[in-house]
Amino acid sequence: MRERRRARLVATLCAALAICMADSGCHQQQFLNPASTTLPRELDKASLPPYVIEPPDLLTVDALRLVPLPPYHLEPLDAVFLSISGVDPNYPIEKGIYQVEPEGTLNLGLNYGKISVTGLTTDEIKQKIEQELQNLGFKNALVNVSLYQSRAFQQIRGEHLVRMDGTISLGTYGSVYVTGMTIEEAKKAVETQLAKVLQNPEVSLDILAYNSKVFYVVTDGAGNGEPVVTRPITGNETVLDALSGVGGLAPQASKKRIWIARPLPPHAGGGDQILPVDWSAIVQCGRTETNYQILPGDRIYVKAQPLITFNTMLDHLLAPVERAFGVSLLGQETIRSFERPRSGTGTTTGTGLGTGF
Repeated sequence: MRERRRARLVATLCAALAICMADSGCHQQQFLNPASTTLPRELDKASLPPYVIEPPDLLTVDALRLVPLPPYHLEPLDAVFLSISGVDPNYPIEKGIYQVEPEGTLNLGLNYGKISVTGLTTDEIKQKIEQELQNLGFKNALVNVSLYQSRAFQQIRGEHLVRMDGTISLGTYGSVYVTGMTIEEAKKAVETQLAKVLQNPEVSLDILAYNSKVFYVVTDGAGNGEPVVTRPITGNETVLDALSGVGGLAPQASKKRIWIARPLPPHAGGGDQILPVDWSAIVQCGRTETNYQILPGDRIYVKAQPLITFNTMLDHLLAPVERAFGVSLLGQETIRSFERPRSGTGTTTGTGLGTGF
């Protein structure tokens, strides 16, 4: 009977280990031939398609031409070019660029004071300055005013984060939806938005930080989880670059069980797309057949060594049994410890009486 129970226990443990060791992930795998010439790899890389903007990419926008639609009414932080003659030669008003101060005024100096210009056009500002100078006694003053820079430059220039809703903010000029667009398409979308308030606007747009395109390195923990490391992609990485970026292979990793799982659209048939990697050939022999170029969304999976996984699974299975037996033995030992003093006391008393007689 005992032999049968032992055999059943061993069979049960083996079946449980087989279930634990079985792969439960990809079932319809499509292993690609490493010799295929269509797969980009080291020494035979391919250029990635035009970059598509997605959150949370970081864009940089520079204003090349931003001319407000006439008539333009000046606001704080705008800048104008002033040229004024016919004033006191001892206290001339310097020709140059003057910025509209936050309170909406132009400062002409200590001898001429400040003039409020908020909401006025350049022609109205010219007339107002001439009137103020005439009030000061300068009847022959000549004033020339032109717009130098609109505050639009300050609101549009700089870094723009693609927000969760797929838009970037242009300040008072609204938001522009850029998700799913290429750089050229996003540039046209920004210019179209600005054309509502500016005359023939022209901007330059580029990607400052490629935050939305990544690949993943997944390491099998041999029964102790699967750590995942996310890495940004630059378009030039290979398998060797990717694994060197995470510190190489973990101690439990199997050099013979590494592959790339390449994502496919939901409607694509043919099963999972798996690219096996020969790690030893790459690092020890310098072979390039399986040192594939990494594409956005790739998952590099590093399987653990089977013996280490088996040992971990065995520990997980036997630990509850050992704990149960430990509790049982502890209970039995506790009961015995309470019984020993009684039997010991009776024996000692009997011995003592016999010795006394």
